[in-house]
Amino acid sequence: MGTVADLALLAVGRVARVAPVVDVPQGRRIELPGRGHTFLIDTGPVAAPKGRQAPTLMLLHALACTSLLTWYPSISVLSQRYRLVMFDQRWHGQGIYSDRFSLEDCADDTVAVADQLGLDQFVPVGYSMGSLVAQLAWRRHADRIAGAVLCAATSRFATSSRGPVPLRILGDQATRAAARRAIFARPTLAWQPGVDDNKWALGQFRSTAAPRMTAAAAEIGRFDSSRWINAMDVPTAVVVTTRDRLIAPARQRWLARQIAGATVYEVDGGHASCVMRADKFTPALQAACASVSARAAARAQH
Repeated sequence: MGTVADLALLAVGRVARVAPVVDVPQGRRIELPGRGHTFLIDTGPVAAPKGRQAPTLMLLHALACTSLLTWYPSISVLSQRYRLVMFDQRWHGQGIYSDRFSLEDCADDTVAVADQLGLDQFVPVGYSMGSLVAQLAWRRHADRIAGAVLCAATSRFATSSRGPVPLRILGDQATRAAARRAIFARPTLAWQPGVDDNKWALGQFRSTAAPRMTAAAAEIGRFDSSRWINAMDVPTAVVVTTRDRLIAPARQRWLARQIAGATVYEVDGGHASCVMRADKFTPALQAACASVSARAAARAQH
């Protein structure tokens, strides 16, 4: 089931349970000059062997999620080896509010965040919608991208002239679920010990306005990198969610085959594996990030 649909189950109080929420890092609001304000988490530099700095991973979240909601189960593990930077993308959570939503703007936002933090290069790690942003970040700012990790990813959603029907259905489901739940509870954005995990996740989910969620889904449906993704020339890993009903595993594997040298890591789970099957997803993500960072470091030495 898709990330949006799984979170919709949380919104209507059904049986879906998220991964345990433990020690979520604190974030802050920052301004991206000329673009707007967003919510940022930066775990800070990490020393690497031989006196080098570990690579910076820019974690890019899924549709209808926040940066924390997509990535919180993996933060503690990844932050031991990498500097992690994550922010709420525009129209999501506490992200930039603008007149329009475009994935190109989201890709440019990643570089604007890097500029604010003084980062020359980074590795975008994208989940679902975030994987589309990661692809565009490379295409539009290749000199800033050291490598890429694409999770639950595709080159396009549309499969016919009528467009990505499953994506529209998921957007509509989540919109209705959020609207039904809105009268019962206020969002709980800040994590603190003792807060119910599902209640916290619901607060993160509900921090994205339903109409914006649907509009963003429509924009995602127009994405198509199939004509240029084979030119992607940075170390890349693809994490395939093998029970995915939104992005067929065959599409995810096809994407990996188009990128020279891409490594593939498979997760026995659906489109919401980052949260619902974190025990399976996080080890695969670790391996993917290690593969990309090692190849990126070797490439930088030549």
